Amino acid sequence: MTVDPALQNAAGSQLRKGLVPLVVDVVLPVGSYYLLSKAFGLSELVSLALSSAIPAARTIWGIVAQRQLNPLAALMLVVNVAALLLSLLSGDPRLMLAKDSGVSSVIGISILVSAFLGRPIMSTVIRPMFGRGQAARLAVWDRLSADSADFRRAERTYSIVWGSVLLVECVARVVGAYTLPIDTMVWLGNVILLVALVLAFRLGHLVAMRPMKTLLIAELATN
Repeated sequence: MTVDPALQNAAGSQLRKGLVPLVVDVVLPVGSYYLLSKAFGLSELVSLALSSAIPAARTIWGIVAQRQLNPLAALMLVVNVAALLLSLLSGDPRLMLAKDSGVSSVIGISILVSAFLGRPIMSTVIRPMFGRGQAARLAVWDRLSADSADFRRAERTYSIVWGSVLLVECVARVVGAYTLPIDTMVWLGNVILLVALVLAFRLGHLVAMRPMKTLLIAELATN
């Protein structure tokens, strides 16, 4: 099967765009944790609390800059603040390590629910990739989504892949947070997340985006 270069480039561009802030949220907190705990001798709890302030500050800045409350940004901010307060009150640094899985679990469950309700959330992400800003292609997408059972099945499959991978990632990070050394889980948790995102993207492309693209190209050819 010939790969559509424009579609592949669009997908890659979307992935890179989504990973840039993720890299910032990963590299700086991990680096600051080890700097604070190893170089300055602060406790694990304090080091985790201070390093967690970095992604929280970036989220707040994003909300201020965009002048609108993004639901995902709001969720991440609430989880970070709640986990920070609970960890400081309980004195348990592992709770702070496990906090990020809370975001993954909520997102994963929401994606799965949307798929089983017949309104897959991830379609709102990949529809612009297929449409490429062209009204005709978007119209074909909408027609296939309304009339083609195979196309709708692929849409649901894509969301199911993403939702399932995020839930597995959530479980893995929670287990690791309470079983592995904190110093290990600080970096390993982020590796688990990055691997999960790449896996979801690749697997979703293989089992869902390719069939959708085939149906879309065939439909375009008939017009």
